[in-house]
Amino acid sequence: MPDPNQRITTFSRDGLRFDVTDGGPPGGDVVVLLHGFPTDRTSWDRVSPRLHEAGLRTLAPDQRGYSPGASPSEREAYRLEELVADVLALVDASGHERVHVVGHDWGGAIAWLVAGNHPDRVATVTVLSTPHPAAMSRALKATLEQKRKSWYMAAFQLPWLPEHTFAAGFNSLLTRSGLPAEDRRRYAARLARADALAGPIDWYRAARSSHLGAHRVEVPATYVWGSRDPFLGRTAAELTREHVGADYEFVELDAGHWLPETRHAESAAAILRRVAGDS
Repeated sequence: MPDPNQRITTFSRDGLRFDVTDGGPPGGDVVVLLHGFPTDRTSWDRVSPRLHEAGLRTLAPDQRGYSPGASPSEREAYRLEELVADVLALVDASGHERVHVVGHDWGGAIAWLVAGNHPDRVATVTVLSTPHPAAMSRALKATLEQKRKSWYMAAFQLPWLPEHTFAAGFNSLLTRSGLPAEDRRRYAARLARADALAGPIDWYRAARSSHLGAHRVEVPATYVWGSRDPFLGRTAAELTREHVGADYEFVELDAGHWLPETRHAESAAAILRRVAGDS
């Protein structure tokens, strides 16, 4: 068993090496922070100090396709089963049996799946922006609103073209979505190239061939949603409650999609309330 007080800068799984930012008091309860698309672990840089001040330790990995040492070229390597297993490998590397899991955007979807499929490893889950996957699936079938908001998910199924198109318009696309310029420039420095976007876009492609169940979550959960989110609508946000069987808090903000970057105080407060509720 790894020493739970030892700092982690990387962890490995199946020959892949993932980069990690480990912050806060080494003996604090562990909060795993999962970033979304197309960002990286630095998306949590304004949130994590508030968690550290409260005595929590944070582990923020660059996920599969984002870490240089963990970017396989095969599409099937990005199935949901693999993404969830990566998070469990980080939990194992921390030396803790159970941790608090937090995610935004795609990281939020993975957080829901980790909590639903492995409740024995999750103390609490807090998700920013992203509804429970089953609620998202229901909304896509039931409403034109979510179909319109999710148009890009179908476009990303095409080969080759999405990477090149998104790379060429990286800055303008993210500007229109409301991401602050400082963050946009930082993410662009790493990801505004077709080769760098191949793995992250394969998350969308491989999801269709995944077999991981979107189970009801039976651990305490908080969902924070921005009412002006251009990608994720109200129907899925409100349906998420039906897919949580434990204590649940829904926080609606007058905000867009990029909550860790733009609403870090409220995001951190929601995480702290959830973690404290499990104490």
